[in-house]
Amino acid sequence: MKKRIAILGSTGSIGTQALEVVDQYPDRFEVEVLTANNSIELLIQQAKKYQPNVVVIANECRYEILKEALKNEPIKVFAGSKAIADVVQMDTVDIVLTAMVGYSGLMPTFNAAKAGKQIALANKETMVVAGEIINQVAIENNASILPVDSEHSAIFQCLSGEFNNEIEKIYLTASGGPFRGYSMEQLQKVTKDDALKHPNWSMGTKLTIDSASMMNKGFEIIEAKWLFGLKLEQIDVIIHPQSIVHSLVQFRDGSIKAQMGLPDMKLPILYALSYPQRLPSNFERFNFLDHPKLTFEQPDPKNFRNLALAYEALRRAGNMPCILNAANEIVVQAFLKDQLRFVEMPDIIEESMQKTTFIKNPDLNDYIQTDKEVRLLTYSIIKEKLKIKTA
Repeated sequence: MKKRIAILGSTGSIGTQALEVVDQYPDRFEVEVLTANNSIELLIQQAKKYQPNVVVIANECRYEILKEALKNEPIKVFAGSKAIADVVQMDTVDIVLTAMVGYSGLMPTFNAAKAGKQIALANKETMVVAGEIINQVAIENNASILPVDSEHSAIFQCLSGEFNNEIEKIYLTASGGPFRGYSMEQLQKVTKDDALKHPNWSMGTKLTIDSASMMNKGFEIIEAKWLFGLKLEQIDVIIHPQSIVHSLVQFRDGSIKAQMGLPDMKLPILYALSYPQRLPSNFERFNFLDHPKLTFEQPDPKNFRNLALAYEALRRAGNMPCILNAANEIVVQAFLKDQLRFVEMPDIIEESMQKTTFIKNPDLNDYIQTDKEVRLLTYSIIKEKLKIKTA
């Protein structure tokens, strides 16, 4: 039987690549749900091509446009974030690919876990914000979470057949982004256009900025803790500029497993959608002779402070990772609007972490309220800095 997929964030980088995977395996997968935030034109094109049961646009202002465009199609049309969170519970959905950006993925993932769905998780912020609760709900409802991030997919693949063997440490690899090796003086001058030029990966705007600032890797540290049940001291980051080794697992006997391949997200997407099978693919193959040198180096926590802030958030636990995520989303928006310099982002995140109410044992509602509180606080910090600059 075909797996019926709900693709949340179908117009983004992961979503569009997931649809390419569906195209290659029409006998294996079919699209049941498509959702997007704002990209109405592309969503309409996708809906007409894949004929899903349901299409949802998060921006309710665009509902009438979507409804009119699909009025002659046998497709149910909804709008709003609540609708996205609700459709994942449909009986006709077998697997939910959460490819939404940021905090917006929390409630859909929570509801999918509550409904006992198979979840292909590409929204790392969900586990950053509320990993413990998501894990609890998934266990209680027999839901499975399959990582789509290349690094966590790599770890998952390395652990296949090893689940009874103790992990000593994992190494999350990072390309280092466009500013690897930059001095603080150089970082003072970088622009958003510079930050959006990732050397290896093609990603959405927000994720590309997170990669440049190393916050993406910080989030992956927190995500790895919840996905694989690890302690802070078991998670390390290593810079690997070629992006061929996607991550490594070291076991207690000292042996290390690494998952390798070209930097192409379609492979981890396919693995998550087809697990536990490995389907044959026509993806480009890695050739060692084309990559004679694979190098590794330590990250620079002094110039890329977001990594240290992520470790601190995980160390303090509670709602602190939620605070980290919300503050980061706001500073990235401000940076893209030229309201902040690249080097100012970690300063404001740290200030938000210091000023927000800390909750040691938060519930889901605490996370929701924390997110709102942090966004308002971070906005006000940025607004004050802008006043000082223009004074």
